[in-house]
Amino acid sequence: MTDRQTITPALRQWIIDQAGTGIAAPALIDAMGQVGWAEDVAVRAVEEVLRAHLGEAARAQGLPPAVPVPEPPLADSPLFIDAGDRRVEVLMAMANPRVVLFGNLLSPEECQAVIEAARTRMARSLTVQAASGGEEVNKDRTSDGMFFQRGENEAVARLEERIARLVRWPVENGEGLQVLHYRPGAEYKPHYDYFDPAEPGTPRLLRRGGQRVATLVIYLNDPVRGGGTTFPDVPLEIGPRQGNAVFFSYGRAHPSSRTLHGGAPVIEGEKWIATKWLREREFK
Repeated sequence: MTDRQTITPALRQWIIDQAGTGIAAPALIDAMGQVGWAEDVAVRAVEEVLRAHLGEAARAQGLPPAVPVPEPPLADSPLFIDAGDRRVEVLMAMANPRVVLFGNLLSPEECQAVIEAARTRMARSLTVQAASGGEEVNKDRTSDGMFFQRGENEAVARLEERIARLVRWPVENGEGLQVLHYRPGAEYKPHYDYFDPAEPGTPRLLRRGGQRVATLVIYLNDPVRGGGTTFPDVPLEIGPRQGNAVFFSYGRAHPSSRTLHGGAPVIEGEKWIATKWLREREFK
């Protein structure tokens, strides 16, 4: 296996079999290194085999094709990422689904500035109306919210540039920043952020920039209790700590993305968050 360091059929099957038992990619790469594989070759082999295998499995199940998604630079397991004007911490990273918890994305002062800029423009949050592509009040979402236009003010533009560098995705592919306010008892029940291809209103939504492919939820304050971001299919719950942000991507508009998520009820205090949705193409 080490002479030519090529991806033979036997190696391909070994990688697929090991991954199927739950062994993560870093452990596979380490095992290959122990028998003489160069690390960069091992990394490329594991990535190529697993990507191809997942694509074949998806096609066999009739799933929609995967599309490119934003991806933070995590290949060498960094503790920090240079986001231009700020060094952002990497607190946790999960591969499937791709979920990354960032620390110190915003300072306390920046968080408060976003809240104050949004406070006077808050109204009952709406959700996408799947049948028409419009918006509607939904009993599953009991927050107040507002949208900034992309680049609307200096603080928003600075944050958008920071996010673009952090996840390596163009600023123009982002929707406007949404700010949400949850009072005690308010929640957003589990849902997907992509637009369901089966719904009649989806073509209208896709005309503005294609599918949503990733989400970044930024915590602007510390609730006293409750208000975490939950991923029921994993399962995982992210605590809402001021300045932190949880990123997740979804290359397929399908439940196989395992990105079902929700905002748990606020038990005590209040929760302020900012949400950034990223599209395939320029959002207009």
